[in-house]
Amino acid sequence: MQHRPYDAATMNEAFYERNGESSFLASELTRGPWDPGAQHAGPPSALLGREIEELVGSDEFQVGRVVVEILRPVPIGEVRVESRVLRPGKRVQLVEASLSNDDGELMRATAWLLRRTEVEMPEEVSRPDDPPPGPEQGQAPKFFATGQSVGYHTAMEWKAVAGAFLEPGPATVWMRMRHPLVAGEEPTPLQRALIAADVGNGISAVLDWRSYVFINVDLTVHFERMPEGEWVCVDAVTRPQPSGIGTAESELSDQRGRIGRAAQSLLIAQR
Repeated sequence: MQHRPYDAATMNEAFYERNGESSFLASELTRGPWDPGAQHAGPPSALLGREIEELVGSDEFQVGRVVVEILRPVPIGEVRVESRVLRPGKRVQLVEASLSNDDGELMRATAWLLRRTEVEMPEEVSRPDDPPPGPEQGQAPKFFATGQSVGYHTAMEWKAVAGAFLEPGPATVWMRMRHPLVAGEEPTPLQRALIAADVGNGISAVLDWRSYVFINVDLTVHFERMPEGEWVCVDAVTRPQPSGIGTAESELSDQRGRIGRAAQSLLIAQR
């Protein structure tokens, strides 16, 4: 896949800078809210998506599902990505991408690539669901204190149309990137979706973050179609259990309507 140049005013401020053929240097924009030295899972998930797109080779294929395994925290620093085709095919392909540093593998993603074909079906079946209220109807939500002035929370633009970080319960939040994923490149629809999809457990928390941790060990995203435009909406709900295990489920949309769904497995514990 050929990456289009990105000429926005912020092109020199990106989540990642290229540092060789398969190496990238993460900026402070990737910083997550819990550890000032670790990345939020959204940017490296999008970077794995970028690597997956390198294997597509044809616009006739679309990513149908991505599973990201978060093997350990990803430090803010140099990371390497590599990929391979696990199952080639004319109609479906299974591919894998890996993100690592000198200490070993940090995250891994597998994706099914599905060939797009024109299929006649009734309009009432194929009509997209109505989108949630648009970002122009939302408000910038307040964040819990991260102790850092720069990070993922400032690198993304947020518009909440229901719920918020400081309000327990389900939430519906629009997001768009303020910066390119990789310096000098225009983000692709897949990258825009993956960088946002990992926030479900954060925006829809039902437990007080000051008393509990709710860490996701994975991210699974099913795509019915790729998003259009810059905004991606995450409509999320978290369901914790007394066993210390839970899930966060999100419906993903663009301004035209639903594009798919995301799910996270949660490890829950008292601080």
